[in-house]
Amino acid sequence: MESATVENTTVLDQTQGARWRRDYDRVATALAYLDDHFAEQPSLEDIAAAAGLSAFHFQRLFSQWVGVSPKKFIQNLSLEQAKLSLADCASVLDAAYDAGLSGPGRLHDLFVTSEAVTPGQFKSKGAGLVIRYGYHPSPFGECLLLATDRGVCGLAFVIDGDRADALEHLCAGWSAARFEHDDSATGVYVDRIFGGPEGRPRDDGAPLRLILRGSEFQLKVWRALLAVPPGMLTTYQDIARRIGYPEGAARAVGRANGSNLISYLIPCHRVIRKSGAIGGYRWGRARKLALIGWEAARL
Repeated sequence: MESATVENTTVLDQTQGARWRRDYDRVATALAYLDDHFAEQPSLEDIAAAAGLSAFHFQRLFSQWVGVSPKKFIQNLSLEQAKLSLADCASVLDAAYDAGLSGPGRLHDLFVTSEAVTPGQFKSKGAGLVIRYGYHPSPFGECLLLATDRGVCGLAFVIDGDRADALEHLCAGWSAARFEHDDSATGVYVDRIFGGPEGRPRDDGAPLRLILRGSEFQLKVWRALLAVPPGMLTTYQDIARRIGYPEGAARAVGRANGSNLISYLIPCHRVIRKSGAIGGYRWGRARKLALIGWEAARL
């Protein structure tokens, strides 16, 4: 893999990045504890202690990180709230599909559009393409972004500091491409995604283009995911139905969901089980809880 030597900087403010890293690590520890002990209904003091914080500092952490109290954040993750969100999302999507779903998806204030690689590019696994990659802070931990000259083709979160694993995972489908480590080039995209106030997108008026590489079925699933509004949740069965398949195709939808290489922007974290249970996530259940709670707090 070819690597370009570049200055290790991003457009994002470095102080903000350092705060995100510190705050998210504590939030993730707290959410992992909550996930493990949810049946016991732990107190806020217990959850705060798991993150190594007093109840006072735990309150302040959530106010800084997401803008709501930890009590409100945790309420957004309850089974009852998940079921309400499923019903609300179904209603919203029914109206959208009835009206003829078209145009770019919207991520908060950021327009997202997508295009698939050609059959030839799919078969060649990116031969002739130059893909730049870079590592950057985000409100949900360090992320890795891949981009071609046409748009974003990969976005993953780094788990336990293992950058090599994240890079290997995203590069697998583009094995014939030439890769260049260029934090400056990819930082422009990350700034658009997370660089606005409170970690919101920074919209410059033009759609953020996503470059998709997948089977026809996978493309249908990923494009259906783009229609799921922030702060709302859907199920594998509902996605299957909306792309013209029986609910029995839910397992195949789950596999396509798990094959998504552009996390957050293609919001596979918004898909949960029909029961309302959160389910798994390629980048960790605590991170999925963080993403769902973060978006619900911004409704």
